[in-house]
Amino acid sequence: QVQLVESGGGLVQAGGSLRLSCAASGRTLNWYAMGWFRQAPGKEREFVAAIGWTSSNTYYGDSMKGRFTISRENAKNTVYLQMNNLKPEDTAVYYCAADAKPFRQRVEVAADFGFWGQGTQVTVSS
Repeated sequence: QVQLVESGGGLVQAGGSLRLSCAASGRTLNWYAMGWFRQAPGKEREFVAAIGWTSSNTYYGDSMKGRFTISRENAKNTVYLQMNNLKPEDTAVYYCAADAKPFRQRVEVAADFGFWGQGTQVTVSS
């Protein structure tokens, strides 16, 4: 059983930065693509970023490009999301997710992720 635990959320002013972490337990995730999604109140879940199992490929939602960076530290079974120049519209619950299948590089659809964390709240004030 894989467990994902997000941390690092909080309240920040517009233009500020936050770094989210996602720690995995129960199984090594070294061979699995990892992703971040977010969901704001009353809105659909939105793709934020993903990283392939070899870390050589990263993908971002259009509004996150140039501001967010996803990375992974396999030795710690942890994935990070560095968020810079935050905007009020980035306010949401952010979820970490692990690919359901190993050895894939590009995974961006929520249905392809088999394991999810409980989420961490990010609030950006104007």
